[in-house]
Amino acid sequence: MSLTPAFLDELRARTTLSALIGRSVKITRAGREYKACCPFHNEKTPSFTINDDKGFYHCFGCGAHGDAIRWMTEHDGLPFIDAVKELAQAAGLDMPADDPRAAQRAERAKGLHEVMADAAKFYSDQLHGIAGAEARALLERRRVTAETARTFGMGYAPDSRTKLREALKSYGDAMLVEAGLLIQVEGKEPYDRFRGRLMIPIKDARGRIIGFGGRIIGEGEPKYLNSPETPLFDKGRTLYNLDRASAASRKAGRVIAVEGYMDVIALAQAGFGEAVAPLGTAMTETQLERLWRLADIPYLSFDGDNAGQKAAIRAAHRALPLLQPGRSLAFVTLPPGQDPDDLVRASGPQAFEALLASAQPLADRLWTHELAAEPVDTPEARAGLKRRLSDLAATIQD
Repeated sequence: MSLTPAFLDELRARTTLSALIGRSVKITRAGREYKACCPFHNEKTPSFTINDDKGFYHCFGCGAHGDAIRWMTEHDGLPFIDAVKELAQAAGLDMPADDPRAAQRAERAKGLHEVMADAAKFYSDQLHGIAGAEARALLERRRVTAETARTFGMGYAPDSRTKLREALKSYGDAMLVEAGLLIQVEGKEPYDRFRGRLMIPIKDARGRIIGFGGRIIGEGEPKYLNSPETPLFDKGRTLYNLDRASAASRKAGRVIAVEGYMDVIALAQAGFGEAVAPLGTAMTETQLERLWRLADIPYLSFDGDNAGQKAAIRAAHRALPLLQPGRSLAFVTLPPGQDPDDLVRASGPQAFEALLASAQPLADRLWTHELAAEPVDTPEARAGLKRRLSDLAATIQD
């Protein structure tokens, strides 16, 4: 039996977590959440919270954290599949029928995960070998420490069309092409996609490598190159560093979205482990939903240049139809021409913390943008401003 992510997401959406936990634990409402004495450790003062909007529970005392399925497996002791069956029955969902093709896809995905893990090891070995001297020098110039490079699994792709293909030849060309590691051109031999680049593994929420980002060493275009869409990697649904930032955001009580993975790495090294980044695309609805699962008001800190500010306003417009009570965005405005990486390297983490403290609410960012769009020195212009703001407000669904 294959349980797709879509089925499990629907199951979680149909399950009211507070009602599920309230069957065996005494809970009390606390604003938008519920609280209780933690069932996973002994305590007298409640530190266990349940958030139905986000669909998870969390204990600030012992760190227990999970969704409805995790509750059934950790608290009730059920095997995973039995927990899913019981929740599906309560939710009125039919369990997916056995599908041999789905099983084959799952087995194929398992093989692709193994390929990506071995590719990451190959790139890491290259970074720390003789061939990686230029890449190590780039990291040193960017003030990325050896410890940070190891933490993020950074590596180096040699400037060769065949080195990775030869190293992973046991998997066969077809699987390496499917994983996005080789490029196949009709009538020619497949060749390495990433060449002469600093390599940054991209992981899913479970910490499994699903793709890579590569930064050129020296001159060349494109400066950054991501894996193509594959059975594992969908860049519009992925946030870089989500696997590490999830725990950090719970501890910090916030999540910060920045523009690129080097910004994430620089911020993490400066103590902001709760940073994530989209992957070369405008922020999508799915990525915004993922941010809201971590915090009610995520911070968006895009580059201070014109392109970065345009990306910020696009994200603001995209968020409007998704807003709910208590759910919004806050915008961090960086100095012109700077990104978070530049800022923390030049002025230290305290400078970025100060910008977070003065973040601009969503409504203010939209007002400022529309006010600057056209002069408002005539009645007609002011009427135009009012119409534009009304049109934006009309897109809010809730």
